[in-house]
Amino acid sequence: QVQLVESGGGLVQAGGSLRLSCAASGRTFSRYVMGWFRQAPGKEREFVAGISWSGASTYYADSVKGRFTISRDNAEKTVYLQMNSLKPEDTAVYYCAADSGRGYRYVSENYYYPQDTYHYWGQGTQVSVSS
Repeated sequence: QVQLVESGGGLVQAGGSLRLSCAASGRTFSRYVMGWFRQAPGKEREFVAGISWSGASTYYADSVKGRFTISRDNAEKTVYLQMNSLKPEDTAVYYCAADSGRGYRYVSENYYYPQDTYHYWGQGTQVSVSS
């Protein structure tokens, strides 16, 4: 089992940057596919970015591609989301998520996008972007 704690959210002006961090507990962090999701007020939670257990594969929603970068440090048991060129429409609560930790196997790109892929969720961190 893994517990996830996000940090790094805050208020930033449009065009600015933030880096979110997600610290994980447990001894086998490297076995988990990780993802970032977000939920804006009045909207459903949506996929933002996903990363494979090794960090070699990353995937992004079209709305953030080229502006956001997901990365992980397995030794530090942390996954990051670097967010650049922020827009007011990026305002949301951002959640870190982990799958079931089934280990070091290949999964297709389609695996990363559904919320049902992920078994563990953090409490979320608020990101607000002013115009």
